[in-house]
This record gives sequence, structure tokens and C-alpha cells, in this order.
Amino acid sequence: MTFGGPATPQDSQPQYRPPQTGQHQPGQGHGERQVYASALAQPTAYTPPAPVVVDPGPALPALPVPAKKGRTVSIWLFGILGFVLVVLIGYFVWALGAVASGIGLVIALLPLAIVFFGVYIIDRWEPEPKPLIAFAIAWGAIAAIGITLLVDLGITMMLGLRPEVLSTVIQAPIIEEIAKGLGIFIIFLIGRRAFDGPIDGIVYGALIGGGFAFTENIQYFAISLIEGGGSQLTATFVMRGLLSPFAHAMFTALTGFAMGLAARRHASRSAVLGAGGIGVIGAMLLHGFWNGSAMFANFLALYVTLQVPLFIGFILAIVALRREEARVTRERLGEYAAAGWFTPEEVTMLATPAGRKVGMQWASTLRGDRRSLMKQFIRDATALAAVRQRAITGRDPLAADDERALLTRTGATRAALLAY
Repeated sequence: MTFGGPATPQDSQPQYRPPQTGQHQPGQGHGERQVYASALAQPTAYTPPAPVVVDPGPALPALPVPAKKGRTVSIWLFGILGFVLVVLIGYFVWALGAVASGIGLVIALLPLAIVFFGVYIIDRWEPEPKPLIAFAIAWGAIAAIGITLLVDLGITMMLGLRPEVLSTVIQAPIIEEIAKGLGIFIIFLIGRRAFDGPIDGIVYGALIGGGFAFTENIQYFAISLIEGGGSQLTATFVMRGLLSPFAHAMFTALTGFAMGLAARRHASRSAVLGAGGIGVIGAMLLHGFWNGSAMFANFLALYVTLQVPLFIGFILAIVALRREEARVTRERLGEYAAAGWFTPEEVTMLATPAGRKVGMQWASTLRGDRRSLMKQFIRDATALAAVRQRAITGRDPLAADDERALLTRTGATRAALLAY
């Protein structure tokens, strides 16, 4: 495969111009030159690499990687979270005791694992950067909890003890959802190049909510053990760990969805913050309704008749968003196929769930079992489609550099897959 000519100022602009009738297409005669987003996207006839005899499981050479700027987290932010974590550990040991806190922590790992598995399923199409995933979890488990405790302490010092209804149905939803939503907005600011749309917002929101629920569960489980022993702990675990592990994740995912929707439309920071505010209001209402259902109504009856349908609706909405994400991936990769970088069959394999499954099965039959190479091919091609989407909106100044790196990577991975 050959690369295009040197980049020109026009080529470097991250804007895609669709083919015009009569312009040069791959495999046709020379006509009026078609303008692409970069020199690497210029037409080039695809020719499979010549067969090369290699050892089983050919390894890829050192390849360029997309820029990390806008996709990672400053070590200083993790340092601040680490300091807050030490304070929280001291608070839990002081207030609940080391033994009860430790038991609560171990038990709280199960609902956390359930949430993580659900988020993994959602995020499989285009996985988010690991540093941002770690930050989202840490923000929910540490920062959002710390903010909630500080605000609650301040209100208690000013107003004294409040009625349970006020603190559970009104205060908790407002403070907690604002604290968690703030984490999503920070991820948008520091990880703008990885915050592409609603699915990304849902992923970050669910991770923050899951992290928050994890630390909160430690407290609830420890208190239940201290006050009521094993029977009360079991009841609390069933209620919070088995019947509602996704509650906080769903609430905060609504805020993330709103911010992600604005981000996809290339909204400004203030517009994304405003959209997040609308999402936070929705999250507060859901959170308050959830807490109120345990106090004013038959929880199990309301859980079956309303909460379960809401959860099913949440799943169906995610399925619809995933299909839209796959459609965009296929459309963007189709533009590269028109330029000769992929074959139509490869686009189908890379941009559809069924095609990916078939591709993985085929790779497993190759000498040395090359499924790892196929995973890399799929991952880089999906990232390439996301880069193209950001280039179309003009919101990623590093899109051309990422495109160059990812086209190089996909070309090398394809060659390794087809070698024998």
C-alpha cells in the first residue's frame, strides 16, 4: 500500500468533502482532483500485500500511536484524589471501625463488579481511554463522596439535624447528583478528544455512579452489621447489592447522556454545562423518586411495576445508541473505502457486530491464532472512524495526525493478518 503525496495547507484542514460527480475515483482515469481531509486519505488502489513466509503469529513492528493529548489525566489530579482517599479511609475507620469498614468494603465489591460488567458491555464498541476510566471511577468513589460528606456536614452545622424525608428525598439527590455530574464535566474538559457522544457520556456517568455507590455501600453495609448483625447486613445487601446495583449508575448516566449529546454537536463548554444541568435535574428527579419509593410506598410493588420497566427502557435506549454508533462507524469507514484504504468487505467486517464475530472466527483459524491481531485491526479502525467524525465537525486539531497514525497501524495490522 502506498501513501499519498505531501500534505498541503488545504489537505491539513480537518474537514471532509464528499466526492463530486466527475472527480477522480480510485481505479479511474485522471480528472479533476478530489479534496480529502488529509494527504493520507487521497485515492489509492488497494492491493493486498504480497505473501510473506513468517513464523506463526507474526508480531507487529513498532507503530505510531494517536496523540494522548485530550485523552489522558494529569497525575496531579490523581494525586489530589489520593489525598482525599486517605482522609476518607481515616473517617471510615474512625466512624465505623476498621473491621466493619473492611467487611463492608469486601461485600461492596460484588455490586461494583456487576456495574463494571454492564459498562464493559456498553463500552465494547469503542473503548474509552483507561486513564479517563480510572479517573471516572475514582471521582465517584472518592471526590463525589467527599463533596457530599462536606456539604452534609456544613448543612448539619448550620441547621442541625433534619427530618429523614428532607435529607433522603431532597438533599441527597441534589447534592450527590451535582457532585457526580461535576466529574463528568471535568472529564469533558480534560478528555475532550475522547468524549465523542452520548454513549461516552453514559459510560463515564455510569462509572462515576458505580464508584459513588461502591463507597456509599461500604458505609451502609458497615452500619447494618454494627446495628443489626448478619441478618440486617444480608437484607441491606439484597436491597442495594442485588436489587439495585445500577441505581446510581443510571441516575448519573442521564447527566452523561445530556453532556454527550451536546458534545457530539460540537457545543461550547458553556452549552455542554447547560445540557449537563438539564441532565442533572432529570437525575435528581429519578434519584429522589427512588429514595422516596422506599419510604412512602410498597417498595417491592413499585420496584416491579415501575423501576424494572425504567431499567428495561434504559437498556433499550443504550441498544439504540449502540446501533447509531455502529452506523456512524460504517459510514466513516466507507469514506476511506471510497478512497481505496479498505475494501467494502473489510468495512462490513469492521463496522458490524456480525462482521466482527466472523472476522474473529476467521482470525482464529489462521496460523498461530491471530485473533489478537484482528482485535487490534478492529480497535484501530473504529478509532479511525471516530477521528473522521471529529474531523467532520472541525473540533479536533489533532485529527490529521491521528488519522496518519491509525492508517499506518491498520495497514500494518492487515499485512500481518494476511501474511503466512
